[in-house]
Amino acid sequence: MQTGLSEDTATQNKAFVHSGPFGGLTRNVFVTGLVSLLTDVSSEMIYPILPLFLANVLGAGAVTIGLIEGIAESTASLLKVFSGWLSDRFGRRKPLMVAGYGFSNLIKPLLALSTVWWHVLGIRFADRVGKGIRGAPRDALIADSTTQEVRGKAFGFHRTLDTIGAAIGPMAAFAILAAFQNDYRLVFVLSAIPGVLSVIVLVVFLRERRAPRPRAKELPKLGFGSLGRPFLVFSLIATVFTLGNSSDAFLILRAQDLGLATALVPIAYLTFNITYTLLAMPFGSLSDKIGRRAVIVGGYLVFAAVYLGFAFASAAWAVWGLFAAYGFYYALTEGVQRAYVADLVPQNVRGSAMGTFNALVGITALPASIVGGTLWQVINPSATFVYGAAFAVLAALLLAVVPIRAARTYHITFYTKEGCTLCRGVEGTLAELQHEYRLRIDRRDITADPALYEEYKEIIPVVVIDDDIRLSGRITEGDMRRGLKRAS
Repeated sequence: MQTGLSEDTATQNKAFVHSGPFGGLTRNVFVTGLVSLLTDVSSEMIYPILPLFLANVLGAGAVTIGLIEGIAESTASLLKVFSGWLSDRFGRRKPLMVAGYGFSNLIKPLLALSTVWWHVLGIRFADRVGKGIRGAPRDALIADSTTQEVRGKAFGFHRTLDTIGAAIGPMAAFAILAAFQNDYRLVFVLSAIPGVLSVIVLVVFLRERRAPRPRAKELPKLGFGSLGRPFLVFSLIATVFTLGNSSDAFLILRAQDLGLATALVPIAYLTFNITYTLLAMPFGSLSDKIGRRAVIVGGYLVFAAVYLGFAFASAAWAVWGLFAAYGFYYALTEGVQRAYVADLVPQNVRGSAMGTFNALVGITALPASIVGGTLWQVINPSATFVYGAAFAVLAALLLAVVPIRAARTYHITFYTKEGCTLCRGVEGTLAELQHEYRLRIDRRDITADPALYEEYKEIIPVVVIDDDIRLSGRITEGDMRRGLKRAS
């Protein structure tokens, strides 16, 4: 029987569904998924048409559009590190999630008031600030609320609901544009409705249990030092990939460049979201079975193929298949990369790790988008996509060959019996240490096995680390730490 979690954490991790394709997923996974669904309905009503609004209504060029997207993503990404660190320090994820989702969903409809491109830049920046505040605490909450065996599935499920919202959004935008003669500003105003609903769901239905407050010596430090080499290696490889991953706005502009009608652009973008929705959870579950790295490498290679397709396409019909294939890339990487980050670090720094990873990727979006826009304008649109494909292939090769060791898992066998006072103390110590170390704990009641009872009745509690190091009797936290250090 697996244990080692505090009572609050165990309650948070209790499966909401016990069997079937959603088996092992918790209430918080479902609630965060619904919140993301509604938020993405709002965001994706706007995002597919925003480059068209900038180009066709405000007269912005490709470099300006790339600059807007790059600055919005990169500058706000710095907040992801800080918000993740704060959620670790205070043991709370929900308040930062409410602040982030609330701010974004209040600011986005103000795009309807934009009259020049720098108005859009300011609003996009503010929207991304909200995303920067909420993203790392949300991902850490999902990781906290699941076991490693279903973590890929949980992130995949979250991305599935997120993407269902992202599919509904473009359809709503298409309907409004078709009915009201390409009235972009009306779309921006109506996006407020699902946005407000998402905040209500988050406030009312998310049930977070406060994690034990870290002691002074265990407080996570702001920076790379506490995150470990495996995390840093993977983050650097993901950063190499992102250097070629310019804004998706260029995909939308390329669709129009190839002759796709303006009203059909959101529907073409919808094919991407449909593919992503259908495959995010299956690919997340696949990563639980065959490993995260293989799935992510596959995603990078699919990205390279799609970008080459956009580079050399010569007719509008090709856009439909390319957007659908782009959904494969997202399904293979988005949730799986988050699950992999959670695998690589201890629980007490997950928020910091999620924030740092998202920040590195987001900051790199600025040079990627500026270079992409410059190549588009100075050479031709194809150059933007060839550049991106080259970096994707390089990142795939690095991830395939560079060794990355996941965070060390310690196998603990804890021998106890009912009514043992010392045993309760040891169980509490193990629960505390599980926020700092990755522990897989097998709790065994010796009264259920006569042979174990005879062997351990005089010396319980007994803790065996990795079938090698044995501790017994009055086991202190210091004893446990020294035992874990010896085992490593």
